[in-house]
Amino acid sequence: MAPIFLVLFIQEDIILRGLSLVVFAVAAITDYFDGYYARRYKVESDFGIFLDPLADKFLTFAGFVCLPFLDPGQFPWWAVVVIVLRDIIITSLRIFTNRRGITLVTRKTAKAKTAIQMGYLYVALLFGFFLLFGGDFVHTIYDLNIFYWGMMLVVAITVYSGVEYFAVNRRIIFGSK
Repeated sequence: MAPIFLVLFIQEDIILRGLSLVVFAVAAITDYFDGYYARRYKVESDFGIFLDPLADKFLTFAGFVCLPFLDPGQFPWWAVVVIVLRDIIITSLRIFTNRRGITLVTRKTAKAKTAIQMGYLYVALLFGFFLLFGGDFVHTIYDLNIFYWGMMLVVAITVYSGVEYFAVNRRIIFGSK
């Protein structure tokens, strides 16, 4: 659903951008329930445990890539790069360890990071939808830099969860005892 969201959101059409938000929300909600029911009914698999965070990455990447196009001052590219790089590094680590027969369990911090990213993205993307309408409210929000500081918080949480991932799994990653 991530490519569909991305194509719809970058359109300057109110209906298509609004539809993109529905696609994003459906993707995020179905991802949540997929994981919830897999754990609840104990139908998890190593492949699903690996694939679920990867699907999250595609959706969040698509969302974060859209933000600087709305306003690079509120959503700086460097912040998007940090978020994307962290996720690429951790995903690569998971692939590497998986090939060694080791499945790294996703940390609760990483799950919280994903939920915070998704929540922030949805609010920021919704605001991007309202940008098409303009108005004093939109400019007031921008003048307060709320989205910029929210983005900085998301970057901080994202970096922290990446550092924690390495710290907790250092023995597995580096093969030390």
